[in-house]
Amino acid sequence: MKHAAIPLFLATLLPQLALAHHGGAEYDMKKTIVYHGKLTHVDMINPHSWLYFDVTDQNGKVSHHRCEMRSVHVLRRSGWTKENFPVGQQVTIEAAPNRTDPDSCYLETIVAADGTRMDRYGQYVKAPQGGVQEVRGPIEAPPKTNRPARLPSGEPNLAGDWAPVQLVMVNPRGTGGGLVPLDKLNSYKPGDRPAVSFAALTRAQNGQARQYGGTELTPAGEKAAKEFKREDNPRFHCETTSILFDWTFDGPVDRITQSKDTITLQYGQFGLKRTIHMNMKEHPHNLKLTRTGHSIGHWEGDTLVVDTVGFLPGFLNPPVRNSNRLHTVERFTLDPQKMAITRSYTAEDPVYLKGKYTGSDTILVADAPFNPGACKELNFIDYSKVQKR
Repeated sequence: MKHAAIPLFLATLLPQLALAHHGGAEYDMKKTIVYHGKLTHVDMINPHSWLYFDVTDQNGKVSHHRCEMRSVHVLRRSGWTKENFPVGQQVTIEAAPNRTDPDSCYLETIVAADGTRMDRYGQYVKAPQGGVQEVRGPIEAPPKTNRPARLPSGEPNLAGDWAPVQLVMVNPRGTGGGLVPLDKLNSYKPGDRPAVSFAALTRAQNGQARQYGGTELTPAGEKAAKEFKREDNPRFHCETTSILFDWTFDGPVDRITQSKDTITLQYGQFGLKRTIHMNMKEHPHNLKLTRTGHSIGHWEGDTLVVDTVGFLPGFLNPPVRNSNRLHTVERFTLDPQKMAITRSYTAEDPVYLKGKYTGSDTILVADAPFNPGACKELNFIDYSKVQKR
């Protein structure tokens, strides 16, 4: 079966998805190990959830282990709940091993004593006979609402909870294949490998430098990118990476609150809050630099145009850094027929970017309520050493 190539913006993002989570080399995804043990605890948190279990060997010696799962907000959207993992039950766990920590792993599949099976990227609903059953696609349609397309004052109605289509592995175990939009999953079989064009990701070869968002980096940008370490990623410190990257990365449910003078954007994974000032023509002088910057907005027809400056130095999209000279322009457009908001954006930063960094994304009426959830970064813990203390 042949499939169309994933759109270029997604192709540009795919290698960075792995980088944003693990740096690409933390787990040996070519290997699978199998554990038979007893569940002891589950942490449903951001940026990654964790499953804890004990294994007893033939000599009665107990060892403690943990497996990384996906972010809690994505698990909620996929039908996973803490009730799926009752402490004390016997389970079989198939997972990719951590390369340096023998007691940590990357969940592929968990099988309960009654045979109930849950795969890492699986979508689940309650089964009539008890337990869960897999749904090949979204577990439910977004709720139908009678929300008006416009406010009484005439502007498009952007208010509400919104979410991007989830990206999942073709193979729900998370092995092989590639990432595809969840609403297109039925176009693939578990063994299929979607065709992806990596033309935009050409690394320095044949005299061409790698591009990010359609632009090359300055020498300072290249140097900063080469020096980037996994520990530098804001997400590993429970912080939003940037206002551009995290609006849709990893499938969060975002919230927009709209009034005459302000529009508030709340990001769904770490709860970052932005205020767009609709009653200001210019940015104030002597701005206090913040992670969100200072945003002013205006309507161009039915498109909300947002201009933002005043950023603290940080990361636009790891490993691409931004300076305090970063300037972004976003354009939000509501499609009232599809109930979708498309955002296009442009970023300029003369310190790190040679040209304009561009992209776009789309959010739909959310299939779950806004809930940033708790965050605690546990990825840097060597669990095997913790057990020896």
